[in-house]
Amino acid sequence: MTDTGFREIRASVPVLITESESSSLIDEELALRAAREAFVASTTGTAFPVVIGHASANRFTLKSGSAGDLVGVKVGSYWPGNVEIPRHNSTIVLLSPETGRLAAVVEAGTANAYRTAAADALAVDALARSDARTLTVIGTGNQALYEVRAVARVRPIDKVLVVGRRPEAASELARAVIDYTGLPAEPAEAQTAVGAADIVVTATTARAPLFDAAWITPGTHISAMGADGPGKQELPPELYHRARLFCDLPDQSSAIGEFQHAGSAVLTPLGAVLTGAAEGRRSPEDITVFDSSGFALQDLTLAAALLRRHHDS
Repeated sequence: MTDTGFREIRASVPVLITESESSSLIDEELALRAAREAFVASTTGTAFPVVIGHASANRFTLKSGSAGDLVGVKVGSYWPGNVEIPRHNSTIVLLSPETGRLAAVVEAGTANAYRTAAADALAVDALARSDARTLTVIGTGNQALYEVRAVARVRPIDKVLVVGRRPEAASELARAVIDYTGLPAEPAEAQTAVGAADIVVTATTARAPLFDAAWITPGTHISAMGADGPGKQELPPELYHRARLFCDLPDQSSAIGEFQHAGSAVLTPLGAVLTGAAEGRRSPEDITVFDSSGFALQDLTLAAALLRRHHDS
């Protein structure tokens, strides 16, 4: 169970935190702290099967769960036709654990990007070599820069290589990395970037492997952040017999995450590693893979953290 302090800050009427408010409240420290609470809570809390819905070309998911004083649901939406506003959005609904009535609604589109990257940072901190310095990011969408920033907080990254389908997008992301982090960054071909990496992060909507398993060298950590639905795939299955596999929720990862392509491979929950119930990296030569399919407790602890900061501000 987890005690987030949510009971103490609940108002007598439901609280609404708008997108502009949550965007001003969120930062990497808050997101990482909330993510750690969520992964620890995942060892005792409950996350329910994901519901995937469609409205014409638009897609939305419902992820629900409970742990301690947190009960609620996150609605994640993807509206590809949006031009002036982001295509991805996130709305978190918290219920009173005593009555089931509405306690809070938190719009968290920007905060969700921090939340996803924080899971990556937790996995890197727990599983990557302590001396990991070269980060390769595959994918040039909105999420990629958040991933770089989060990983750079937990490892001494001194080089970032960017792989993208479009050279101009890879160059643009490399410039953004330099501007936001001060780290050296440059676009690179996939084989060169993967072979040189200590850490590989994939953040795409791919439905086929992004690289060849043979390109991964011993000691590399891979965080697969993109697969969250049937048919999505970023990693080559040939990698799995060489690697130790970790994820947020094994059942969910096997159903809609990257490890839907892993057959009967043994999957270790990251929460178990964080609580000391399971081993993480065993040697400098281990190849470790973390699959993030995203689960509701991440969203509930994030919403509670944003409410605490809102209450205190």
